[in-house]
Amino acid sequence: MSDAATEDAVRIPTLADIEIAREELRGVSVYTPMEESRWLSALAGGPVMIKAENLQRTGSFKIRGAYLRMSRLSAEEKAAGVVAASAGNHAQGVALAAQMLGIKSTVFMPEGAPIPKEKATRGYGADVRFHGRNIDDALIAAKEFSAETGAVLIHPFDHIDIVTGQGTCGLEIVEQCPEVKTIVASCGGGGFLGGIAVAAKALRPDVRVVGVQAAGAAAYPTSLSEGRPVALKSMTTMADGIAVGCPGQVPFAAIQEYVDEFVTVSEESLSRALLMLLERAKLVVEPAGAAAVAAMLDHPDAFETPAVVVLSGGNVDPLLLMKVIRHGLAAAGRYLYFRARIPDVPGGLATLLNELAAAEANVLDVVHERTSANLHLDEVEVQLQVETRGPEHADRVLGRLRECGYPLSQ
Repeated sequence: MSDAATEDAVRIPTLADIEIAREELRGVSVYTPMEESRWLSALAGGPVMIKAENLQRTGSFKIRGAYLRMSRLSAEEKAAGVVAASAGNHAQGVALAAQMLGIKSTVFMPEGAPIPKEKATRGYGADVRFHGRNIDDALIAAKEFSAETGAVLIHPFDHIDIVTGQGTCGLEIVEQCPEVKTIVASCGGGGFLGGIAVAAKALRPDVRVVGVQAAGAAAYPTSLSEGRPVALKSMTTMADGIAVGCPGQVPFAAIQEYVDEFVTVSEESLSRALLMLLERAKLVVEPAGAAAVAAMLDHPDAFETPAVVVLSGGNVDPLLLMKVIRHGLAAAGRYLYFRARIPDVPGGLATLLNELAAAEANVLDVVHERTSANLHLDEVEVQLQVETRGPEHADRVLGRLRECGYPLSQ
């Protein structure tokens, strides 16, 4: 353990702790599958494996830590019930674990939490309450509830049992891919990444562990550079599962000791990764769950292979999924938006559409604008959204229209 962790008296799990946890979780958590991704392997120039924690019970890794933590409560603590704060994945893990253990559970979720996550949490028997704009606000309410009622707070990441339970995923990764050189996993508060890193480094000290955060909610890079958890002043990301404003003490100590590097990914990269996972891997993954793949797509040459990318969760709101798919198509150059000026004569629009058809571009939307100070009397401006096969095809489409004399703007 590092000197800083020792001085702070923060205990982090050992390999023995995680191996014991696996026995306690046997029959509770799923030994999730791992498959090679041919398209990621082709990009990276070597084998890239996908660890599908989105296929875990409740749709994410959270059941591992939540059940372990709650199974170790005393009879008195179990009788008092539990309380948690979560945007959805930890909520479902806590709710299912409570149902399995016969414990009453209350979960605080941020306003605007994904509806499917709320409904699933209620379906496991939890009392769901909404508070605040993000997980940090909800956590404050959960702590107040715990103080008032005596319910045990099941923290989403900052407890040794939580980190230990999540670490069982690291054991599976090394077993399923013994020759692994790089493990890439998303990170919010750090419990999942920290647990994986402890287990993987204990078994394979040479393996490189890389954490991935959304650029708009990246607390770890600054915290690590300052040597202590530092809270973000604000966060903006669609990846609600990793939108955590401040690292926890326990996972921070584990990550400080065992994680080699952090990278951040943009919203466009998250969208593109989610779309690629749908199209190529046939897997439904939430934005937070796709973060590791986004990092691989951004810098495929930066990760030594064999590499394992971990899909941390698949609980995505269908409405958000539709938006992200559209965003991903645009980020991948598959949607092309532009304006074209055409003659205001019969057949003017038809001629333009014929040229697009000849260029094999599929028209999705057309809007006319006839009144503008920038238009001549004999002109109409048309706003178009078309589907293309990618950036090169989009360039060919625009080139053909320019050759035909159409003034274009984007």
